[in-house]
Amino acid sequence: MKLQQRKTRLRAAALGALAVSGALVLTACGSDNNSGSTGGTGTRTSAASDVKCDGAKGQLRASGSSAQKNAMDLWAKSYMAACSGVEINYKSSSSGEGIVAFNQGTVGYAGSDSPLKPAEVADSKKVCTGGGQGIDLPMVGGPIAVGYHLEGVDNLVLDAPTLAKIFSTKIKTWDDPAIKKLNPGVKLPSKAIQPFHRSEDSGTTENLGKYLTAAAPNDWKYPGGKSWPAPGGQAAAGSAGVSQQVKQVDGSIGYFELSYATSQKISTVKIDTGASDPVEATSDNASKAIAAAKVVGTGPDLSLKLDYTTKDEGAYPIVLVTYEIVCDKGNKADTLGTVKSFLNYTASDEGQKQLSTAGYAPIPAEINAKVRKTLATIS
Repeated sequence: MKLQQRKTRLRAAALGALAVSGALVLTACGSDNNSGSTGGTGTRTSAASDVKCDGAKGQLRASGSSAQKNAMDLWAKSYMAACSGVEINYKSSSSGEGIVAFNQGTVGYAGSDSPLKPAEVADSKKVCTGGGQGIDLPMVGGPIAVGYHLEGVDNLVLDAPTLAKIFSTKIKTWDDPAIKKLNPGVKLPSKAIQPFHRSEDSGTTENLGKYLTAAAPNDWKYPGGKSWPAPGGQAAAGSAGVSQQVKQVDGSIGYFELSYATSQKISTVKIDTGASDPVEATSDNASKAIAAAKVVGTGPDLSLKLDYTTKDEGAYPIVLVTYEIVCDKGNKADTLGTVKSFLNYTASDEGQKQLSTAGYAPIPAEINAKVRKTLATIS
């Protein structure tokens, strides 16, 4: 009798453990569903303490800059963990496509690596009702890394004139005298350089062009803008596409946000700016350059002017700032609450701190305070 009772107790304990195990599996599976909309990994995320869900509801669609995709993935997962029933769906495409989508009224906000142009502001007035218009809110900073794949070389220094000649295919081999001069003691192979650039309109392209125009005016005389202007080279879609090609092709070089380089373990170029030492592409070094930016937008618009010719010690000059584009007034009523709630979180201290962990640079505190103040006024 005692033996039978012992077997019964053991059977009940086993069934209980199985039930708990099953419940944990179901809980874990359920948590994955909360992170799929932005291309996240499905890792379970704890709720962020800086999130205020007031007024947030339903699905918020946004699109644009691929530069900030990894930041948006992080933010959306934390935000959705805190705001049950709210879905943030950020489509990573390009800055140009994001602005088009915003001005067509198909997204609640757009991401762009360059501020709105006057014609784009004029177009935004068609969707921002009641006399409103699109404005630029700087949200994500970071270095544009120049990544390369050259077997046997893991430490490479270039300057602006040399980069300009490489990306315009005037320098064609890795053992070119200009590259050798910047890299004494490095064994550079006599191998063809294969430069990659973005195939679509891109704010990353525009910011690289601004750097080359400012820092190498004699070697980069192409028109500015989001489209790639120089002859030669090979095109790939998005920062993901360019970084993937550089990862795979020996002899290649390309440009993309640092997060793509770190996640794929791609070597990056150090830039000779004229400072005492070449500067590496890091979040901290990008922050040093962005800290000198000036607000040049008027009214609630907070577009910035960056100094691409800085020679400050440790300041990495090839930087970009991604703006979230919203209406100053006349936002759609069904998404306004979610737009304000989500962007208030991304601009919060907690949201900005997450950027450094993903290879980005937080927006300087003085500028970020203005972003939060402006978000409080949009309607």
